[in-house]
Amino acid sequence: MTGANELTRRLDAGPVICAEGFLFELERRGYLTAGEFVPEVALENPEALRGLHVDFQRAGSDIVEAFTYNGHREKMRVIGKEDLLEPLNRAALRIARDVADQVPGNLVAGNISNTNIWDPNSAAAQTEVRGMFEEMVGWAVEEGADIIVAETFYYAGEALAALEVAKASGLPVVSMLAPMAANELMDGVGIVDTAQQLEQAGADVVGLNCFRGPQTMMPWLREIREAVSCHVGALPVPYRTTPEEPTFFNLSDVAASVPSPHGRTFPTALDPLYTNRYEIRAFAEEAHGLGVNFLGVCCGAAPIHIREVAEAVGLTPPASRFSENMANHFMYGSNERLPEHIKGLGENA
Repeated sequence: MTGANELTRRLDAGPVICAEGFLFELERRGYLTAGEFVPEVALENPEALRGLHVDFQRAGSDIVEAFTYNGHREKMRVIGKEDLLEPLNRAALRIARDVADQVPGNLVAGNISNTNIWDPNSAAAQTEVRGMFEEMVGWAVEEGADIIVAETFYYAGEALAALEVAKASGLPVVSMLAPMAANELMDGVGIVDTAQQLEQAGADVVGLNCFRGPQTMMPWLREIREAVSCHVGALPVPYRTTPEEPTFFNLSDVAASVPSPHGRTFPTALDPLYTNRYEIRAFAEEAHGLGVNFLGVCCGAAPIHIREVAEAVGLTPPASRFSENMANHFMYGSNERLPEHIKGLGENA
């Protein structure tokens, strides 16, 4: 385990890339169930999880985040597998540690997140949530995590509770909010106000992850960057959210000839609403220009998106060996060996 100041030292020196998006990508690959989105893959198909970590790592991720999102006690109760809670968490953490150790300087992040049972009006629910955070953070510390990422919080109170538990570990903490369409946290607290509270409570990084794509995350990111003095994080989803449809929960697709059976594009019919790789690059460039150094992409991310983020801030990860080279494309390349009559087909293809 690296020193407690390693994260901020790295961020002081420049950008740090953190890949997320395991839920969607592993569901697409056939290793977990959409809707439930429980990370049983860590136990059932550990090589699939390891492979995705490696792909993200090759694409430029400096942080190997243990895939324990939704791996909390309440979610395991919902699917009737509470007995797998600790084995799942430890397996995910060990896989992350093993992958990170293959690349000098990589950090392992333990992960805690929204529990879906936080209730601002229930002391009992809040106590239960704290207990879930405490056991997950405890396992992360025991398995050698370097930092804790506490993320995807849409209640200010839950974000602050998660930070308090994570800080007690002695590890650096990244604290990330995920505002829904109301443009405030669901307990009525302002987004920027909550970011400031998290900074004051000791978060090493505050910021935004998930739910919002580049267009609807960036305005809030600017405000947070101006309002806090600590490091700021930004991990959007790679979908074209708009002011009218600010999160991927409410994106519509009027062109779909076969709509999803549950009536919404989220989470299984979002494919036509992807940003392209260049939009992700542009977001990363703009965010970095604001002074945001903790960067990545969340649900929907594939390794290509992480490579775009890394290259946008001047990094050259191993996967950059295969960055596009259209000069040799058969139809619209510039290589002298390409026949003019074939290149000419590009106008009518």
